[in-house]
Amino acid sequence: MQAPMMEAVKGSLAMIMSPALVAAKKVLPDWPEWSLDFLIIMTIMLIVVGGLSLFLTNEEQDAVDVDSTKLEQASKHKLNAEFYKFRRQYMIVYWVIMLADWMQGTHMYTLYLSYGVNISALFLTGFLSGAIFAPFLGSFVDQFGRKRSCIVYCVLEIVINVMEHSTNFTILMTGRVLGGVSTNLLFSAFESWMTTEHRRKGFPESWLSRTYSQCSIVNGTTAILAGIVAQLLEDAFGHIGPFQGAVALTAIALVLVLGWEENYGEKQSGDHESSSVSSQFTDAWKTTVSDSRVWRIGFIQALSEGAMYTFVFMWVPTLLSLNPPGGLPTGCVFSALMMAITIGGLAFSPLQDYVFAKIAPSNESKEETCASFVYLLASVAMGVPALVLSWEQSTWQLHVILMAFLTMEFCVGLFMPVAGTLRSKYVPDSLQGAILNIFRLPLNAIVVSGTYATDHLDVTLCFKLVSGCLLAAALLQATMIDQRSVISKKKAE
Repeated sequence: MQAPMMEAVKGSLAMIMSPALVAAKKVLPDWPEWSLDFLIIMTIMLIVVGGLSLFLTNEEQDAVDVDSTKLEQASKHKLNAEFYKFRRQYMIVYWVIMLADWMQGTHMYTLYLSYGVNISALFLTGFLSGAIFAPFLGSFVDQFGRKRSCIVYCVLEIVINVMEHSTNFTILMTGRVLGGVSTNLLFSAFESWMTTEHRRKGFPESWLSRTYSQCSIVNGTTAILAGIVAQLLEDAFGHIGPFQGAVALTAIALVLVLGWEENYGEKQSGDHESSSVSSQFTDAWKTTVSDSRVWRIGFIQALSEGAMYTFVFMWVPTLLSLNPPGGLPTGCVFSALMMAITIGGLAFSPLQDYVFAKIAPSNESKEETCASFVYLLASVAMGVPALVLSWEQSTWQLHVILMAFLTMEFCVGLFMPVAGTLRSKYVPDSLQGAILNIFRLPLNAIVVSGTYATDHLDVTLCFKLVSGCLLAAALLQATMIDQRSVISKKKAE
């Protein structure tokens, strides 16, 4: 029953897309036909969704959210110009550091494989280092300064990538320990700086979600570009080439960050001078434990991102187990998956403004409604392979699972901006660096558990566990949908 249905859908798509597919295949590498079809279709969808997003998203309309006193102080045009300048300043740095990060990630396994070292031990050390330092590092970020912490990240990354040139296991292990620290800084210091600076400059709260959406779009497109650039560098300089490129990019990011203004984890200007790292640490843990909204956001992030990282370990071996015709061109499929993330980022603002704002119980809870739906859709997408892999192997089985994987990555593109918006909504600015790192403690625990599970458990069970984590995130997020008493993010705490 399913096979005829799949053939009918495939036939309909072929009639619509045939001219474009034929033209594109003439200039693309000689990859298997099924992979080229998916890549071209995703490219066309990306262009279409990008155009629709540009048409439907009117950022200037958000200026009506600014209260009358702000409008009296500055015109809408001036406020927009200041915001675009600020966002451009942040997004350029974000693009550079994410390009450097993706370039390392795509080739780290092959580099260590060429060294003949214990790869599992190195990766596990990185995750454990992140888990150990996470509870303490955030307090350092808030007290020491977010800009300075971003500078420390850049310096650490340059040192780490230089250490990757060595084949000495002890040096590589030290690099992974430092890598755990730098990863925590990457996902806390930059976001904390941007959120606090956004509010310090008096921009409307609704514009934060636009910035997070841009980050999701940049993340997806950067991943596609990183795969190509890293491969070119590897061809030219060997396995270490992408890491040499990452050093150059991180040095550029370091110079750009030097032009930022400093901000701290403080309720009022100057508070950081009288507070200490220990007080920041204590206050962050007290806030996380005592405020159910904060710890729920943390567990939701751990469940959703932990599921996402576990899926990253699974998609290649799962597709290989299906014996796809002509083999598995991982670079081609990876690009299609990253396009799905970009499409999700592009679709976020229109979906939130035109769909979830209408179905949410209140305008204040549209982000919570959006997040609940996205996690639920991702849970269903990950349940599909758990079901389909138990059926008799056939060609359409590959297509169904690929569609499930693309849907999962589309959801990743959606929940990256909505999760960032919710963090900025509930986590106090004065403790943001500390609390964001506390969130990484359960996240790292789930990632380590997921890594172990993919090595020792049946693949269908692993997909069920991933689906269950996402379902738990959806249900936990749903408990926050109609809560009006949101922590004030004007930060007059």
